[in-house]
Amino acid sequence: MAEPLNQRDAPTRPAASRIPIVAGPTAVGKTAASITLAETLSAEIISADSRQIYKEFTIGTASPSQQELEAVPHHFVKEISIGEPYSAGIFANKVASVIYNIHSRGKNVVVSGGSTLYVHALMEGFADIPEVDARVRAELNQRLQKEGSAVLFNELSTHDPVFAKTLDPTKSQRIIRGLEVWYGTGKMLSSFHAKPTVKRDQFQLFVLFRDRQELYARIDSRVDQMIEEGLVEELRGILNTHPDLEDNAFRTIGYQELLPFLLGSGNDSGGLQQAIDLIKRNSRRYAKRQLTWYKQYPDAIWIDVSTSNAVDVMLETLAQARPID
Repeated sequence: MAEPLNQRDAPTRPAASRIPIVAGPTAVGKTAASITLAETLSAEIISADSRQIYKEFTIGTASPSQQELEAVPHHFVKEISIGEPYSAGIFANKVASVIYNIHSRGKNVVVSGGSTLYVHALMEGFADIPEVDARVRAELNQRLQKEGSAVLFNELSTHDPVFAKTLDPTKSQRIIRGLEVWYGTGKMLSSFHAKPTVKRDQFQLFVLFRDRQELYARIDSRVDQMIEEGLVEELRGILNTHPDLEDNAFRTIGYQELLPFLLGSGNDSGGLQQAIDLIKRNSRRYAKRQLTWYKQYPDAIWIDVSTSNAVDVMLETLAQARPID
């Protein structure tokens, strides 16, 4: 069991009244801001990203470079391989002890938030839900392929309307999660109460944002850069050693769109361009969903990085915050 985080139990370290969470949409500039903030605060970075945890993913997940990893210690980056279990629940169960360990060594913590559900698990906790028979999920995945996510979404809306209201029909895996809990336990997913592993008032959520057109241009540019850096070749190599396409890791934007191209002839330039265009479209849609998600946190500090220096704003906010009791 993770040790409770208690700042009074940890040795003296550089002053930081809150643990900053640097969040925002994809391609907004979280990684650079997190590293600069961590260097200033003498901190280590915890990655709240559901895909950077995989050793095999680098280009498509915009994982920190080797130079960045050497500049600032990172946690939950490149720690497991595809096929190993990982989830927001696992992250929430582990993160408190990691934070405690960092503080015990006299260092501060900066959270770099990539996945909305992982940030939520960190701040609000994650429900301790009983294990569900794997056959239930397998059957639901088969139905997803045959009937489509809209049918399953409507079904979830009937059984668990509270959870369904947090989703839309495109969130197929979370829809399946809600249904598997219903069919596997007879209870609504929304009925399980989460327990935070770290007190919420120990965090300060910062949401970085940009003008929408500027953000979309950055997304498009990033995707082009990923292709130039060898994203296709990276995925081709991963498929040689991890051929199980049912693994959830392959449902990652940037990789899932390239699978039909690679599993076909692999030489159709038109097919590649279609995949690239799809990555850009899905990334833009994901960025929009991320921004919508963070609006639920009334105490979040929103920073327009087009007009402000994000690190300066975060440092000033942290300096003015009331010390944690």
